[in-house]
Amino acid sequence: MKSSTLIRHFRESAKNLSRNGWMTFASISAVTVTLLLVGVFIVIMLNLNSMATSIEEDVRIRVHIDLAATPEDQKKLEAEIDKIPEVSTIEYSSKEDELANMIKSFGEEGKIFELFEQNNPLHNVFIIKTNEPTDIMKVAKEIETYAYAAKVKYGQGEIEKIFATVKVSRNVGLGLIIGLLFTAMFLISNTIKITIVARRREIEIMKLVGATNAFIRWPFFLEGLFLGILGAVVPIGVILGTYNYVYGLIQPRLDGTFLTLLPFQPFAFQVTGLLIALGAFIGVWGSLMSVRKFLRV
Repeated sequence: MKSSTLIRHFRESAKNLSRNGWMTFASISAVTVTLLLVGVFIVIMLNLNSMATSIEEDVRIRVHIDLAATPEDQKKLEAEIDKIPEVSTIEYSSKEDELANMIKSFGEEGKIFELFEQNNPLHNVFIIKTNEPTDIMKVAKEIETYAYAAKVKYGQGEIEKIFATVKVSRNVGLGLIIGLLFTAMFLISNTIKITIVARRREIEIMKLVGATNAFIRWPFFLEGLFLGILGAVVPIGVILGTYNYVYGLIQPRLDGTFLTLLPFQPFAFQVTGLLIALGAFIGVWGSLMSVRKFLRV
């Protein structure tokens, strides 16, 4: 396409947007409302997904080594565990470390456990992380069969429930986001269609004088692009401003827990890019789908 033709299309689309002021406002408002709903839900789902991933990755297998095991027996057990393909890392925690962690976890009340420092009844422990969180159960069952693995703990029963809940929440969230996007696309398509119906005579005349479908579509393509991007501006400002406030209010209270919100940066840039891309796509799609029927003259 020649640059002069492209400039003409830009000029024509800008003129049409200003000429149809109220319908332009209605289209931008439709994009704004729908993207605001979609954006809020995406922000919530991204944070929930991040928290779910954090929970999954925090799951470890704790192998309590038999008290009768010698240092050689411990090395042999570690070598057997290391051979399991799904095992990512193995960390050794001595019974002294285990007692110190126990005392620390109970705070002031934990000082009572200092009585056991001379005669420590705890086990040495291997702390194991798997390549994938869902490999936990399989690996744990295999380790249970090894000699000198006195007890294998990974939160049996609760972990399965957590993984099942995370899977359902992700699938439901993805389905709702897709549903909202399709609703937004059809709503905006119908809104833009109203503006195009008012210009059907213009389209018919252009067709009759020999204009190609591509030549007619370009101004509408650019109009949809502008409508989508302009409609994304307000949702971006509202969502990021609210998220920044909520992050500063809630995150300090979550420090020290396994729950954490996504940091404002680079999250803000990701949300901005995503909403602009969605707005542009929805606007272009709505314009092209709406003008298509009027090209059949």
